[in-house]
Amino acid sequence: MDSESLVIRQRREKAEQLERDNVPLYPNGISRPEKIEMIHTIYDSYEEEALKRVSHVFSLAGRIMTMRRFGKAAFLHLQDSTGQLQVYVQREQVGADAYIIFKKFDIGDLIKVTGRLFRTKTGELTLLADTIGLVAKSLRPLPEKYHGIRDKEIRYRQRYVDLIMNKEVREVFRDRSRIIQILRRYLSSRDFIEVETPMMQPIVGGATARPFKTHHNALDMDLYLRIAPELYLKRLLVGGYERVFELNRNFRNEGISVQHNPEFTMLEFYEAYATYKDLMSRTEEMFSMIADEIKGGPVFSYQGHVLNLSPPWYRMTLEEALVEIGHIPEAELSDRECLIDRLRALDAPVRGNEKIGKFWTRLFDLLVEPKLIQPTFITRYPTDVSPLARKSQEDSRFTDRFELFIAGHEIANAFSELNDPREQRRRFEEQIASRGDDEEIPPVLDKDYIRALELGMPPAAGEGIGIDRLVMLFTDAPSIRDVILFPQLRPES
Repeated sequence: MDSESLVIRQRREKAEQLERDNVPLYPNGISRPEKIEMIHTIYDSYEEEALKRVSHVFSLAGRIMTMRRFGKAAFLHLQDSTGQLQVYVQREQVGADAYIIFKKFDIGDLIKVTGRLFRTKTGELTLLADTIGLVAKSLRPLPEKYHGIRDKEIRYRQRYVDLIMNKEVREVFRDRSRIIQILRRYLSSRDFIEVETPMMQPIVGGATARPFKTHHNALDMDLYLRIAPELYLKRLLVGGYERVFELNRNFRNEGISVQHNPEFTMLEFYEAYATYKDLMSRTEEMFSMIADEIKGGPVFSYQGHVLNLSPPWYRMTLEEALVEIGHIPEAELSDRECLIDRLRALDAPVRGNEKIGKFWTRLFDLLVEPKLIQPTFITRYPTDVSPLARKSQEDSRFTDRFELFIAGHEIANAFSELNDPREQRRRFEEQIASRGDDEEIPPVLDKDYIRALELGMPPAAGEGIGIDRLVMLFTDAPSIRDVILFPQLRPES
């Protein structure tokens, strides 16, 4: 029997003994406790004499994180969702019977205590327990305090343990919640309304990606978990809503990496009578607001890089970036064979029949994107890789589009929307033809979306922001798995 199994057996025996003593292991009706953070905020500055004048009896509940026993007394650290506080349990204070029960408590148990505050000889703020009782018995030991969980995959798989043991991890997910609240507040204050669109869709659309497929039995039809909400949100522009947003999940049946999870969170927002240039300004405003509230200002570090989010941000065309940063001679950008040779030299998959725009974006991903550390808008993407974007009036080979890169990561994608139903139909047909015999993405044209555009959609711009990558940026997280509570993993062996 390994050591963990032995500890679990011992804990189960203690639990059975407590039940024989008529101690409920999982009692109900526990009154709402006070928060440890509040105690520290108010009383950390109190000296011992001042604490003696505090008559309030505090009621706390939380998890035992450490325990030091001394026969008739014990010190423990109690942790709730806001912090930790030392508790002193003395047999004379809680009573002999209660202390006998307390001696069967373990590190990891959830308990409730009441008592007054004092300072120990070392000056630590401490609660002297008057009463102590069990809230929930822990039948499984926590990791050893000073080593924690060293295997990252176990941390992701057992996130509940990771959250118990690591304050820094809890702070990441608090910041994630705050970032989402800031985005909602920003958009709502500017007359955007939040909406919900279908997660299960009959046609794959809104982006180029491999979908997850399911089947609805009652309707006897295949459905696809959405890869993007874009086409439904733009239907709402047709319907008369001029500013809409959705903050929800997308699903893509593709690879897993430090930047990719098959289930991820996106913010998409659409604004009538705006252009992609307007959304550049909005993006700078939103990110600056997040930086001020989360980081205290526009300058902060991410994975060893000092970032400065003070607007305005750099702007480059895709072509300029390939020449200036990717070091590709301008003349080669129109030479298919040269581009294919470059990609093959980089071990990038190439069929050879792709349009030049696809070669450009692949070379950009490999040669330019990792070098874009400071916030940079890359503009003027080729039309053949932007099937939903409006063509540039200056040069129809390109679209009014940008992608935002920070710290070598793509964070956002936006464009002035194509609202000509004739052109949209033609591009859809080209996109379907380019897929070939891909059985996982059936060649179905979204006729209803074309029908919506035929009613007339106002000129508009739309943007998608990857929330997980945004949270990575503002929490200094190296992997997307660090900012998703329960990332997708292989089954346990």
